[in-house]
Amino acid sequence: MSKESNPWKTLTKKQVYDNPWIHVEHHRVLTPSGSEGIYGKVGFKNLAIGIIPIDEEGYTWLVGQYRYTIDAYSWEIPMGGGDLSVDPLSSAQQELREETGIIAQEWQCIMQLHTSNSVTDEVGYVYIARDLTMGDMEWDDTEVLRIRRLPLMEAYQMVMDQEITDAISVAGLLKCKIILL
Repeated sequence: MSKESNPWKTLTKKQVYDNPWIHVEHHRVLTPSGSEGIYGKVGFKNLAIGIIPIDEEGYTWLVGQYRYTIDAYSWEIPMGGGDLSVDPLSSAQQELREETGIIAQEWQCIMQLHTSNSVTDEVGYVYIARDLTMGDMEWDDTEVLRIRRLPLMEAYQMVMDQEITDAISVAGLLKCKIILL
């Protein structure tokens, strides 16, 4: 990230909402032009962790679930939240095992990203996982998931056809294709 100086000035900051996953703040600010304004900020209490498992045949796994926030079914790479105090790789290993039952021996972090930096401070990481062994899934009580094994190129095509729209999944699969092909 650039080391430019911050042209914004925070006048006041007030927390207006808090739950175990996020908090929302209302800021009064001076904008870079010097005028007064407001800014809303969603602070995340976890990292966003995405994993692209790839087996020896070039297949990957997607997770399908109904997403309450967008009122739609969504196909995504395996992903979840990682505690801010825990190494992102450890969270990725746990999330992959919980959602798909997969245990991987080889891990490569392919990106760090900000998911929507105009309104949130959320940081995400995407990993490629290889040398896979199948185990048992451990879904949360809030999860009703479908697991789909498919060729990696088919998952990439789902991104191009807008069948996968989740930002972390899109970014991860596009970068994975560039790295691997």
